[in-house]
Amino acid sequence: MWQLDNKQPIYVQIYEQIKLMILEKKYEENQKLPSKRALADSLKVSPMTVDVAYQQLMAEGYIYSKPKSGYYVEMDLDTFIPVKTVSIQDIDMKKPVKTYPYAFKTNVVDTALFPYATWSKLTRTVLLDYQKALLNESDPQGLYELRLEIAKYLDIHRGISIDPSQIIIGSGSTSLMTLLVELLGRDKHFAIENPSYQKNHQLYKGQNVALSLIGLDGSGMDIRELNRKNIDVIHITPSHQFPTGVVMPISRRIELLNWANQTDRYIIEDDYDSEFRYSGKPIPALTGLNQDKIIYMNTFTKTLAPSFRMNYMVLPKDLLKHYRNHLTHHSCTVPLLDQYVLYLFMKQGSFDRHINKMKKRYKQKVDLITDILSLYPFIKIKHFDAGLHGIIEVKTKKMPDCMKAFEMAGIDIKSMDDFYLDYPRKSVELVLGYAGIPIESLEKNIKMLAETIKKHCS
Repeated sequence: MWQLDNKQPIYVQIYEQIKLMILEKKYEENQKLPSKRALADSLKVSPMTVDVAYQQLMAEGYIYSKPKSGYYVEMDLDTFIPVKTVSIQDIDMKKPVKTYPYAFKTNVVDTALFPYATWSKLTRTVLLDYQKALLNESDPQGLYELRLEIAKYLDIHRGISIDPSQIIIGSGSTSLMTLLVELLGRDKHFAIENPSYQKNHQLYKGQNVALSLIGLDGSGMDIRELNRKNIDVIHITPSHQFPTGVVMPISRRIELLNWANQTDRYIIEDDYDSEFRYSGKPIPALTGLNQDKIIYMNTFTKTLAPSFRMNYMVLPKDLLKHYRNHLTHHSCTVPLLDQYVLYLFMKQGSFDRHINKMKKRYKQKVDLITDILSLYPFIKIKHFDAGLHGIIEVKTKKMPDCMKAFEMAGIDIKSMDDFYLDYPRKSVELVLGYAGIPIESLEKNIKMLAETIKKHCS
C-alpha cells in the first residue's frame, strides 16, 4: 500500500497517499488513522515526519484530532474521485514546423539588414536616461513621444495629417483588432477581401462577429458584391492587396468612400507594407482622402522584424471620442522599453535611413528575380514593383502536381489557392515571398524554383 521514494520529501508522500485514500473512500468518515508512532514504525521514518503530514491534512480539512485519542477522517467530507491526469504524451501536440532548403515565405524580412548596433546603443541609452519613466504606468494609447514621431512620419510619407492623440499603439494586429471590434461593436457586420490574410479571418471569427468574404476584381474589393450585402465595416489592403498585389486605383477608392459615407460605415485601411515601392512614388494612403470614415492601421513587423510586435492604428475623431469615454481601461500592450527605443530610433532619423537601406536591397532582389524568371517563357511575373512578395503565373494545367513536386524538391511556396477563404479557385498563380532570402542565396533559390516548374509543371 505504501510506496515511498526519494523523488519528494517523505512527509509530502505520506500526506498525498493518505489524502488519496480518503478521497477514494478507503478511509471512511470518522475512521481513526494510525497513530503517529505506529505509522512511523511501519514506514521506518521519524514520528515528526508523520506529524508534519497529519498537520497538513488537518490544515486542509481532511482530518481532525481528538485530545488524547488520535486523528480521524473528517465528517461530511464532500469527497470526489480525482480525474486521471492526462499525460503530456497523450496530447496531440502540434508537430514541429518543417524546414525547407528553398523557402519563399511572405511573413519574413531580411534580418541581416537589422540595425543591431544602433538598436543596442539606443537600448542602453533608454535604460540609463529613462529609468524612472520605464517603471511607471504607460499611457493606454502608448508613449506620447512615439506617437508624435509616428504622426510626423505619416504626414511626410503617407500624406496623412493627424494629431498624435488619434494614434493607439498595440502589440501586433491581434490586440488592436480585438480593441477595434469592441470599439465598433460586435453587432456590426464586418467584411474582408477574398483572397486575404488568413490570420485576419481567424481573428474576426474569434471575436464572434458577423463576417462576410468579398471577392476581388481587377481594381480590388468588388464594389458590386459589397453593395449586395448589408456590410458595416470593411477591412482592405488598398496600397498593395495581400496576396494578389493589386493596387487599388483612385476610381475604386472613391467608390468605397462613397459607400462608407452612407450611414454608420467604416473602412479599415491595412497599410501593412506601404513603405516598399521600387518604381515611382509611393501609393498615397486611402486615409488621406477622408479621415472621418477610415481607420488606418500599420505595423513595424515589415520594416523592423516579425518578432517586433508593434502595430498602431489611427482613429477618426468620432471613434476617438468613444474610445476615450469607454475603452481607456485597456492598457497599452507594448513594453515601454521598446516604445522608447523606437521613439529615439525615429527621432534621430535612423528609421528613414533603415527603410531606404531595405528598399535598396529589396530592389536588388526584385531585379535579380526578374532577370532570372524572364528566361522562362512559361512563367509570367506580376506585381513585383511593391511590397515584399510578388506573383508568378505558371502556364500549366496541372498545378496540384506542381505543388507536390515543390514539396518533394524542398521548396516552400504558396499557391494563390492557399489564401482563398471559401473554396479553391484552381489558380495557376504562386505567391513568391523573397524578403527573407539572403541575396547571396537568391539566385540559387529562384533557379531551383524555375527548373522545378519547367520539369513538372510546363
